[in-house]
Amino acid sequence: MKKVLITGASGFIGYNTVLEFVKRKCFVYAIINKSIRPELKELELQNLIKIIKIDLTNSKEINKRFKDIPVPDAIIHCAGRASDVGWEREFRKTNFDSVRYLTNIVKEYHVNKFVFISTTDVYGLKDFDGQTEEQLDYDKNPSNYYPKYKIKAERYIKNNLYKKNYCIIRPAAVYGEDDPTITKRVKDIMKISPFIFHFGKFKGKNIWPLANVKNVAFACYLGAFFPKAQGLAINVLDKQRITVDGFYKMIAKKYFPQKRFITIYLPLWVGRIIGSFISSISDLLNLNKPFMDPSLYAVYTISKNLDFSSKLFYDLKREFDLIKA
Repeated sequence: MKKVLITGASGFIGYNTVLEFVKRKCFVYAIINKSIRPELKELELQNLIKIIKIDLTNSKEINKRFKDIPVPDAIIHCAGRASDVGWEREFRKTNFDSVRYLTNIVKEYHVNKFVFISTTDVYGLKDFDGQTEEQLDYDKNPSNYYPKYKIKAERYIKNNLYKKNYCIIRPAAVYGEDDPTITKRVKDIMKISPFIFHFGKFKGKNIWPLANVKNVAFACYLGAFFPKAQGLAINVLDKQRITVDGFYKMIAKKYFPQKRFITIYLPLWVGRIIGSFISSISDLLNLNKPFMDPSLYAVYTISKNLDFSSKLFYDLKREFDLIKA
């Protein structure tokens, strides 16, 4: 039985990744920091996982705790601060320092593979038209601490590990059943407002790059155990693209079927003013998410055509499925 260590196991992506590896007959060391999902406890009672509490921003604690953990075949690093507001030092600790510490663990204990959950935000927020990973480059001037420290983390991994020992997964906006992030934020707006707002020239017809959490979890498995994924950075998006307006309507149909919404189109400069105010207050208070939406980063996200290629992911998935068949 292969052994994997998954960080952020109580989080949305982390928990679904735990389920993916358990389904594929791997034993999971589920790393949590504070809260423990009840579902994880159930899996532990079935001897499918072992829950371990570690503060991944504390190098001394990591080094101490890893001495008592059997060396896993792979480390899947799902933990991170996935937000568009907050203090820079919090992003650095969670999204960069933890990567440095775990990279050192990979080297010291000769772990076969380190899989890092990054984001397509590393490319920046500008209009794309189906470019592949090879055609795209890092945003030279990240406008938010989230992509800034994801970029730093990716570079650190590439500079300190051999290609055979890592794989980087770059999901777009992750959603799925019980999604507490993107879906919840849109639901919270639609719950109190009868309006759907679109900012900028596309008027809601631009692509919203979604990645179902199950696709992200499977990409992590490919990164850990499929040889052709080693040393790669892989975009993960759903095959079927959806527009920003289409996503809002999907949420409205599912959660508010009896409610009628009025669509309003506003110029981008209006969104910038609104978003700047919301982000400034949220940053000042170091909130985990904006106190309301849209934040400035969200305004830019929903006003750009973020249509990346995910051909590499589906080519690898097809090859993997053929081999398993």
